[in-house]
Amino acid sequence: MGHNEISVLNINLFQSGAKHSDFYFNSIKDHLLRSHRHIEKPHRHDFYACIFFTKGKGTHEIDFRRYDVSVGSLFFMSPGQVHSWQLSDDADGFIFFHSQGFFDLHYINQKLREYPFFSSVQYPRKLQLVENNFAEFSNLFAKIGNENGSSALLSENLILSLISQLYIKAVRLFSEEKIIGIHNANTSYIQHYQHFEELLELNFIKEKSAFQYAEWMNLTTKHLNRITQTVVQKTVSEIITDRTILEAKRMLIYLDESLVDIAFRLGYEEYSYFVRVFRKKTGRTPSAFVKEHKH
Repeated sequence: MGHNEISVLNINLFQSGAKHSDFYFNSIKDHLLRSHRHIEKPHRHDFYACIFFTKGKGTHEIDFRRYDVSVGSLFFMSPGQVHSWQLSDDADGFIFFHSQGFFDLHYINQKLREYPFFSSVQYPRKLQLVENNFAEFSNLFAKIGNENGSSALLSENLILSLISQLYIKAVRLFSEEKIIGIHNANTSYIQHYQHFEELLELNFIKEKSAFQYAEWMNLTTKHLNRITQTVVQKTVSEIITDRTILEAKRMLIYLDESLVDIAFRLGYEEYSYFVRVFRKKTGRTPSAFVKEHKH
């Protein structure tokens, strides 16, 4: 792997004689013991991950957003996200990873990006579970673990059906928490917003004009702004800039390249303009940000 690549952990790093090549399941305790060298420093995954704490405390940073870890904390991570954590010695619970194909090949009509905690960079990545929900999710994780260790018929199918139940229940809980403005947006707004985020993921490096995204969607810029303001309380331009700055943060930490080269990679012809945008969004210069995070 060259210097230009962010450290990306492939799911195979965690597999030792695992039954399903695209799926990994473990207790957090054992996971930390086995792969400790993969854990404490920030890194990226190339898979979907779900982590549930039944013991312990600490902090978990996902894409530079810091979350507290306590009993009942449930986290969702998508490929490409950067994360790191500091956990108490008694931390335990369950963790599983899977590739996109592991899920999507089975569920043709139910794609992972339909779950907002995987598809939207605006969406929080943590649910805090209590009482009944805690028991229900503990039970689901335990069932997935049992099935993963069994040689029964169709175990992969059952694992997938349990994961699917877990994701659906999580979406319901997130929506009860009224996390972002989705609760007061109508369905067509949410669909438009999701479409916009898909276009953004593919194009934000070369296209930063709100007008262009609106045009691709056959909407006026004004209407697209109304949609994003309703769903996430931000303008189209703010969302485009936020997404670019998130990528900038990822690259600044994990690419061994000059700041000028990184600005250029992100589609900024002028380094000074990139610094201005970065500073306005984060309150510090790119070089100060690097100093803070590269311990």
